[in-house]
Amino acid sequence: MSQTFLALTRNSADLEWLQGSLSSLGHVLQAGQGALDELLALVDVTGAGLLFVGLDRDNLMSQSALIEGVLAAKPMLAVIALGDGLDNQLVLSAMRAGARDFIAYGARTSEVTGLVRHMSKRMPNLQPSADRGKLSVLYCRQQDADAGMLAAHLALAIEQNGRRTLLLDLGLPYGESLGLFALESSFNFSDALRNLRRLDSSLIDSAFCETRGGLRVLSLTEQEQTLEKVSAAELYLLMGTLRQHFQHIVVNLAGQPDSEALRWFATHAEQLLWCSDQNVPSCQRNIELLEQWRESGMKLAHASLLVDRFLRNVAPDSPTLGKSFGLPVIETLPFNPELRMNARNQGRSLFEIAPRDRLSQSLKQLGCRLADRRKKSSAWRWPWKQAERREQEELA
Repeated sequence: MSQTFLALTRNSADLEWLQGSLSSLGHVLQAGQGALDELLALVDVTGAGLLFVGLDRDNLMSQSALIEGVLAAKPMLAVIALGDGLDNQLVLSAMRAGARDFIAYGARTSEVTGLVRHMSKRMPNLQPSADRGKLSVLYCRQQDADAGMLAAHLALAIEQNGRRTLLLDLGLPYGESLGLFALESSFNFSDALRNLRRLDSSLIDSAFCETRGGLRVLSLTEQEQTLEKVSAAELYLLMGTLRQHFQHIVVNLAGQPDSEALRWFATHAEQLLWCSDQNVPSCQRNIELLEQWRESGMKLAHASLLVDRFLRNVAPDSPTLGKSFGLPVIETLPFNPELRMNARNQGRSLFEIAPRDRLSQSLKQLGCRLADRRKKSSAWRWPWKQAERREQEELA
């Protein structure tokens, strides 16, 4: 099972060395800038049981104090110090502060993994809370306003299914969900990052947008920092907090370029819906990125293909698309451009305008499936056979 390790290193080169050494065991996360409260919060949301702390002569007192402070608050956490193995002062200071062991920079991968494996066997299993909200992510490589519409309706369907839901709209074009629901927002994604310590139920209720149906919306605006500049540590803290307050979070990431933040969302979601239509050049660009992720070692067993704007008489059909992407087809959605345009222009949902239309029905059913945490049938893992049968029934 892949583990998450936290690290406070001197520079990015030290972090990359540690990540390369432990790639077979799990993911090494840079733990911010060394603030004790931020570090303790990361331990809580990641469930990490092992912390690496880099030591140097210039900052030895503050680094030792940090180790002591972390262990005072989290005595079950194991700390391994990193530094110059020839400097006895660093080794002694680390042991006095409470570090379990010491690794010299540049040590062989086998030495690092061997020590971590041995230590992991003696550490308690510190998993994040099982009560945290579920995370569903919708992604496609190109900018797509329709993808924002789909994410918004999936979130709305989950909310209507009785689960407190947040739509986190980080896709391009910016703020598609706000226009769709005719909302205005003065509190956005960057504001949430800046107010992590104040992000409680009171702030959420007063600052987050809310649709008529009770769905909360938090979006990324064009004036904010790009998602590429958000660190994994910031995402852990923000999403850890939001998942305490919402039973389900739907994230629209359509059009976002490949980045650490994008891969974090794709990796940590319970469901990853890769959205595509039958446009062959667009499919090729998406498959290219998907293959890059696979080659990098990303686990994508939770990913499915969502085929949008589907035209029955146009090739490739949905089984062919599923096989090209190497993903099960979770659903095929009809084009129906008139209905989509009416929804945007009126600021109303598809469920209000045409609740019996097949597009509305398909989105509502898919939202219900995402909301159902107990459903573990083979139809969820490989549902493209259902899509094949549906297409055959329609043609008949």
